[in-house]
Amino acid sequence: MFGITHFEFFIVAVFLLNVTPGPDTAYIVGRSVAQGRGAGLMSALGISAGCCVHSLACAFGLTALLAASATAFTVIKFVGALYLMYLGVRLLLAKPAADQAAGEARAAGGAKSLRQLFLQGFWTNVLNPKVVLFFVSFFPQFVTAGSDHKAFAFLTLGAVFVVMSMLWNSFVAWIAGSVTRRFSGKQSLKKWLDRGVGSAFVGLGIKLATASR
Repeated sequence: MFGITHFEFFIVAVFLLNVTPGPDTAYIVGRSVAQGRGAGLMSALGISAGCCVHSLACAFGLTALLAASATAFTVIKFVGALYLMYLGVRLLLAKPAADQAAGEARAAGGAKSLRQLFLQGFWTNVLNPKVVLFFVSFFPQFVTAGSDHKAFAFLTLGAVFVVMSMLWNSFVAWIAGSVTRRFSGKQSLKKWLDRGVGSAFVGLGIKLATASR
Protein backbone atom coordinates (compact mmCIF):
# COMPACT_ATOMS: atom_id res chain seq x y z
CA MET A 1 0.00 0.00 0.00
CA PHE A 2 2.03 2.95 -1.34
CA GLY A 3 5.26 1.60 0.09
CA ILE A 4 3.83 0.61 3.50
CA THR A 5 4.19 -2.96 4.72
CA HIS A 6 2.69 -4.75 7.74
CA PHE A 7 0.44 -1.78 8.48
CA GLU A 8 -1.67 -3.75 10.98
CA PHE A 9 1.45 -4.52 13.03
CA PHE A 10 2.36 -0.84 12.94
CA ILE A 11 -1.03 0.07 14.45
CA VAL A 12 -0.62 -2.49 17.24
CA ALA A 13 2.96 -1.39 17.94
CA VAL A 14 2.01 2.29 18.14
CA PHE A 15 -0.86 1.50 20.48
CA LEU A 16 1.43 -0.47 22.79
CA LEU A 17 4.05 2.29 22.69
CA ASN A 18 1.44 4.89 23.62
CA VAL A 19 0.04 3.01 26.60
CA THR A 20 3.55 2.35 27.92
CA PRO A 21 4.45 5.29 30.22
CA GLY A 22 7.35 7.36 28.94
CA PRO A 23 8.75 10.92 29.07
CA ASP A 24 5.88 12.40 27.04
CA THR A 25 3.29 10.81 29.31
CA ALA A 26 5.17 12.00 32.39
CA TYR A 27 5.35 15.52 30.98
CA ILE A 28 1.63 15.66 30.16
CA VAL A 29 0.60 14.22 33.52
CA GLY A 30 2.90 16.71 35.21
CA ARG A 31 1.38 19.67 33.40
CA SER A 32 -2.17 18.42 34.03
CA VAL A 33 -1.51 17.91 37.74
CA ALA A 34 0.25 21.25 38.18
CA GLN A 35 -1.95 23.47 36.00
CA GLY A 36 -5.12 21.60 35.14
CA ARG A 37 -6.77 19.78 32.26
CA GLY A 38 -6.36 22.60 29.70
CA ALA A 39 -2.61 22.78 30.32
CA GLY A 40 -2.30 19.04 29.81
CA LEU A 41 -4.30 19.14 26.58
CA MET A 42 -2.23 22.01 25.18
CA SER A 43 0.97 20.18 26.15
CA ALA A 44 -0.34 17.07 24.36
CA LEU A 45 -1.05 19.18 21.28
CA GLY A 46 2.45 20.66 21.39
CA ILE A 47 4.03 17.22 21.67
CA SER A 48 1.97 16.01 18.71
CA ALA A 49 3.15 19.01 16.69
CA GLY A 50 6.71 18.02 17.58
CA CYS A 51 6.02 14.51 16.26
CA CYS A 52 4.87 16.12 12.99
CA VAL A 53 8.31 17.73 12.70
CA HIS A 54 10.00 14.38 13.29
CA SER A 55 7.74 12.73 10.70
CA LEU A 56 8.68 15.32 8.08
CA ALA A 57 12.36 15.04 8.97
CA CYS A 58 12.20 11.26 8.75
CA ALA A 59 10.45 11.41 5.40
CA PHE A 60 13.08 13.67 3.89
CA GLY A 61 16.18 12.16 5.47
CA LEU A 62 17.06 14.73 8.14
CA THR A 63 16.39 12.37 11.03
CA ALA A 64 18.77 9.76 9.62
CA LEU A 65 21.42 12.48 9.23
CA LEU A 66 21.04 13.55 12.87
CA ALA A 67 21.10 9.95 14.09
CA ALA A 68 24.32 9.30 12.17
CA SER A 69 26.07 12.40 13.53
CA ALA A 70 27.46 12.07 17.04
CA THR A 71 27.92 15.83 17.28
CA ALA A 72 24.35 16.63 16.24
CA PHE A 73 23.02 14.01 18.64
CA THR A 74 25.03 15.45 21.54
CA VAL A 75 24.00 19.04 20.83
CA ILE A 76 20.30 18.17 20.63
CA LYS A 77 20.56 15.99 23.73
CA PHE A 78 22.02 18.71 25.92
CA VAL A 79 19.78 21.47 24.60
CA GLY A 80 16.72 19.33 25.26
CA ALA A 81 17.99 18.35 28.73
CA LEU A 82 18.69 21.95 29.69
CA TYR A 83 15.24 23.01 28.49
CA LEU A 84 13.53 20.35 30.63
CA MET A 85 15.58 21.33 33.67
CA TYR A 86 14.75 25.00 33.04
CA LEU A 87 11.03 24.19 33.09
CA GLY A 88 11.50 22.15 36.25
CA VAL A 89 13.38 24.91 38.07
CA ARG A 90 10.66 27.40 37.13
CA LEU A 91 8.07 25.18 38.77
CA LEU A 92 10.26 24.66 41.84
CA LEU A 93 10.61 28.43 42.28
CA ALA A 94 6.99 29.28 41.39
CA LYS A 95 5.09 31.26 44.04
CA PRO A 96 1.40 30.52 44.74
CA ALA A 97 -1.17 33.21 43.97
CA ALA A 98 -1.60 35.57 46.88
CA ASP A 99 -5.20 36.51 46.19
CA GLN A 100 -8.09 36.33 43.76
CA ALA A 101 -6.80 39.31 41.78
CA ALA A 102 -3.72 37.31 40.85
CA GLY A 103 -5.96 34.54 39.56
CA GLU A 104 -7.94 37.01 37.48
CA ALA A 105 -4.73 38.43 36.03
CA ARG A 106 -3.68 34.94 34.98
CA ALA A 107 -7.08 34.37 33.40
CA ALA A 108 -6.73 37.60 31.41
CA GLY A 109 -3.45 36.32 30.01
CA GLY A 110 -4.84 32.84 29.37
CA ALA A 111 -4.29 32.91 25.59
CA LYS A 112 -0.63 33.67 26.06
CA SER A 113 -0.29 30.97 28.70
CA LEU A 114 -1.88 28.37 26.42
CA ARG A 115 0.49 29.40 23.63
CA GLN A 116 3.45 29.03 25.98
CA LEU A 117 2.24 25.60 27.09
CA PHE A 118 1.93 24.51 23.48
CA LEU A 119 5.43 25.75 22.63
CA GLN A 120 6.94 24.14 25.71
CA GLY A 121 5.40 20.78 24.81
CA PHE A 122 6.55 21.23 21.21
CA TRP A 123 10.18 21.99 22.07
CA THR A 124 10.31 19.29 24.74
CA ASN A 125 9.48 16.75 22.03
CA VAL A 126 11.53 18.24 19.18
CA LEU A 127 14.66 18.53 21.33
CA ASN A 128 14.49 14.95 22.59
CA PRO A 129 17.10 12.91 20.66
CA LYS A 130 15.46 9.68 21.80
CA VAL A 131 12.46 10.61 19.67
CA VAL A 132 14.80 11.20 16.72
CA LEU A 133 16.30 7.74 17.14
CA PHE A 134 12.86 6.20 17.60
CA PHE A 135 11.61 7.57 14.30
CA VAL A 136 14.71 6.60 12.36
CA SER A 137 14.80 3.05 13.77
CA PHE A 138 11.10 2.22 14.07
CA PHE A 139 9.45 3.67 10.97
CA PRO A 140 11.71 2.12 8.30
CA GLN A 141 10.62 -1.33 9.43
CA PHE A 142 7.21 -0.62 7.90
CA VAL A 143 8.39 0.90 4.61
CA THR A 144 9.12 -1.28 1.59
CA ALA A 145 12.81 -0.95 0.72
CA GLY A 146 12.28 -0.91 -3.05
CA SER A 147 9.26 1.38 -3.06
CA ASP A 148 9.14 4.53 -5.18
CA HIS A 149 6.87 6.15 -2.57
CA LYS A 150 9.10 6.13 0.50
CA ALA A 151 8.45 9.77 1.41
CA PHE A 152 4.69 9.26 1.12
CA ALA A 153 4.92 6.09 3.21
CA PHE A 154 6.85 7.87 5.98
CA LEU A 155 4.40 10.78 5.97
CA THR A 156 1.41 8.43 6.14
CA LEU A 157 2.90 6.43 9.01
CA GLY A 158 3.80 9.68 10.75
CA ALA A 159 0.24 10.98 10.42
CA VAL A 160 -1.18 7.78 11.88
CA PHE A 161 1.34 7.90 14.72
CA VAL A 162 0.52 11.54 15.50
CA VAL A 163 -3.26 10.98 15.51
CA MET A 164 -3.06 7.89 17.72
CA SER A 165 -0.62 9.57 20.10
CA MET A 166 -2.73 12.73 20.30
CA LEU A 167 -5.85 10.73 21.18
CA TRP A 168 -4.05 8.81 23.91
CA ASN A 169 -2.22 11.84 25.31
CA SER A 170 -5.45 13.85 25.38
CA PHE A 171 -7.11 11.03 27.31
CA VAL A 172 -4.22 11.01 29.80
CA ALA A 173 -4.42 14.80 30.20
CA TRP A 174 -8.19 14.64 30.68
CA ILE A 175 -7.96 12.00 33.41
CA ALA A 176 -5.06 13.66 35.21
CA GLY A 177 -6.72 17.07 34.97
CA SER A 178 -10.03 15.74 36.27
CA VAL A 179 -8.36 14.37 39.37
CA THR A 180 -6.53 17.65 39.90
CA ARG A 181 -9.73 19.74 39.76
CA ARG A 182 -10.87 18.17 43.02
CA PHE A 183 -7.95 19.84 44.77
CA SER A 184 -8.19 23.24 43.07
CA GLY A 185 -8.01 26.26 45.35
CA LYS A 186 -5.78 24.53 47.90
CA GLN A 187 -2.64 26.61 47.54
CA SER A 188 -0.51 24.58 49.95
CA LEU A 189 -1.26 21.40 48.00
CA LYS A 190 -0.60 23.15 44.67
CA LYS A 191 2.76 24.35 45.98
CA TRP A 192 3.85 20.79 46.73
CA LEU A 193 2.45 19.55 43.43
CA ASP A 194 4.50 22.20 41.62
CA ARG A 195 7.58 21.13 43.51
CA GLY A 196 6.96 17.45 42.78
CA VAL A 197 6.37 18.06 39.07
CA GLY A 198 9.33 20.45 38.88
CA SER A 199 11.57 17.83 40.46
CA ALA A 200 10.29 15.28 37.93
CA PHE A 201 11.14 17.61 35.03
CA VAL A 202 14.64 18.20 36.40
CA GLY A 203 15.03 14.44 36.78
CA LEU A 204 13.92 13.87 33.19
CA GLY A 205 16.42 16.48 32.04
CA ILE A 206 19.26 14.81 33.93
CA LYS A 207 18.25 11.41 32.55
CA LEU A 208 18.22 12.81 29.02
CA ALA A 209 21.61 14.50 29.48
CA THR A 210 23.21 11.29 30.70
CA ALA A 211 21.55 9.04 28.11
CA SER A 212 23.83 7.24 25.69
CA ARG A 213 23.17 6.59 22.02
